[in-house]
Amino acid sequence: MKEITAKELEDKLAADDKINLIDVREDVEVAAGKIPGAKHIPLGEIPDRVGELEKDEHYYIVCRSGGRSGKACEFLSQHGYVVTNMAGGMLDWEGETE
Repeated sequence: MKEITAKELEDKLAADDKINLIDVREDVEVAAGKIPGAKHIPLGEIPDRVGELEKDEHYYIVCRSGGRSGKACEFLSQHGYVVTNMAGGMLDWEGETE
């Protein structure tokens, strides 16, 4: 599974505003703040909402610590999506949130 650090993703976001970011945390976690522009799809909804994603796009997946996003990456990559897990999750994120 491909991984990126929180700092590397922050730098990538600063350089390119067309990053596809999916936050797989639960509603209550996202309410405390998410990375600006991230699409919120809780992990349990990924199988039902996979049709919202394009197979020709690259997605960066985020959760609290990297575990749930890793599971989402496994599922999505098995279904033909190009994904990268943000290692360390929001616990490692030092950038702005919304």
